[in-house]
Amino acid sequence: MFCLSRRRIGVLLLGGIADPAIMPSCTLELKIIPNAPRDEIAGWLGAVLKVKIHAPALEGRANDALLDFLATTLGLPRRAVTLVRGDKSRRKVVRVTGLSLAEVRARLPAVT
Repeated sequence: MFCLSRRRIGVLLLGGIADPAIMPSCTLELKIIPNAPRDEIAGWLGAVLKVKIHAPALEGRANDALLDFLATTLGLPRRAVTLVRGDKSRRKVVRVTGLSLAEVRARLPAVT
């Protein structure tokens, strides 16, 4: 069973594999500005998060830099942040595994 708000992940215990635990996850809509002077969160535009990325939009470099930056900012491993849609677009959808949307919003720096 698959739901956009939750994902089943197996948990490895000493005696073997236990029943799958349910980990929170969410999707974020992003507007990306590549070739920025530095990586930073520019703020929320309604439900869309605006992110500036220093890397150029060539050969997926900006996508890799975006996912690394989001994982570092949220305090998650890189594998917990994946690109769902928008590989060659400035409008992207990213899945964050391990945090709910409320937790993601709380961990992002406040932008005024």
